[in-house]
Amino acid sequence: MIGEAVSINGAKIRLTEERWVHIVESHDDMTGLSFEILDAIQSPEMIIKGLSGELLAVKRKNYKYIVSVYKEVGKDGFVITAFLIKNIERLKKRGVIWKK
Repeated sequence: MIGEAVSINGAKIRLTEERWVHIVESHDDMTGLSFEILDAIQSPEMIIKGLSGELLAVKRKNYKYIVSVYKEVGKDGFVITAFLIKNIERLKKRGVIWKK
């Protein structure tokens, strides 16, 4: 396991090695940002509703946003993926369910 964070709902969200490999293979700009992925979940600027029950934790990182996609199952959960994005307006149309 790479690490874990506690979501705003109090769920313990795990970032596994398997998911970390998936993230950096799919999004090479995420290399070295495992701490930031977990930090976005623990201290997000906003949470956006996913399309299939997942949650998207968003936090600004310089001129981009880190988006950590995760699933909660009760008080447990796991990271699905994560990516960097410059503009979050399209994502916000899914529905902001929490904002700092």
